[in-house]
Amino acid sequence: MKKYIPNTITSLNLFSGCLGILFVLKGDYLSAFYCVLASGIFDFFDGLVARLLNVKSLIGKELDSLADVISFGFLPGTILYMMLKEVSTSEYLPYLGFVVTVFSALRLAKFNIDERQTSDFIGVNTPMNTFLIVSLPFIGNVYPQYIYNVYLLVGITLITSALLVSELKLFSMKLNSLKWELNKYKYLFLIVSIVLVLWLKILAIPIIFLLYILFSLLHFKGTSN
Repeated sequence: MKKYIPNTITSLNLFSGCLGILFVLKGDYLSAFYCVLASGIFDFFDGLVARLLNVKSLIGKELDSLADVISFGFLPGTILYMMLKEVSTSEYLPYLGFVVTVFSALRLAKFNIDERQTSDFIGVNTPMNTFLIVSLPFIGNVYPQYIYNVYLLVGITLITSALLVSELKLFSMKLNSLKWELNKYKYLFLIVSIVLVLWLKILAIPIIFLLYILFSLLHFKGTSN
């Protein structure tokens, strides 16, 4: 039975993503956020459980990518579509939001065949990108004049799509050692992120996104010296 456990967890990621899309279409962004959070947790634990049980399989790898395309590709694309629909007078412009879905699929396909990404990432990973996008409606509730702007939303769509398939090297939170000197930027990122979430909650996500890129640049600069 144990060989089915990781794939079951991956399937829960996919199921949560499907529910999240339905909530987005209803305009219930809070429930959609919880679904993204659940998908992120399932996405983290399916691989961890597979390694612990030593039941990694090719079908599990493929299923993981298929689930991620929905939870971290189609779902953020749907959010951008809905937000662009609110601010655009064009009938067709809102469909631009699904460019993120396309580039998320490309990013996942690249990840599966890129041997450089066994311990770290090349390009922004899809869960991090999705958390950034799912935070936008909440920031829009506080600062609607800035977020509900067609130029900003188009810019975010294009920039995040480019970051997904970029050659930007970003660390993962996998630790080969607990030593401070080897992981200081990872630890600092984690500590600052926790403080920001406790202080600003969902509104902290864009700041965390930028800090992730900054600390990754510092981390790899330090390790190359």
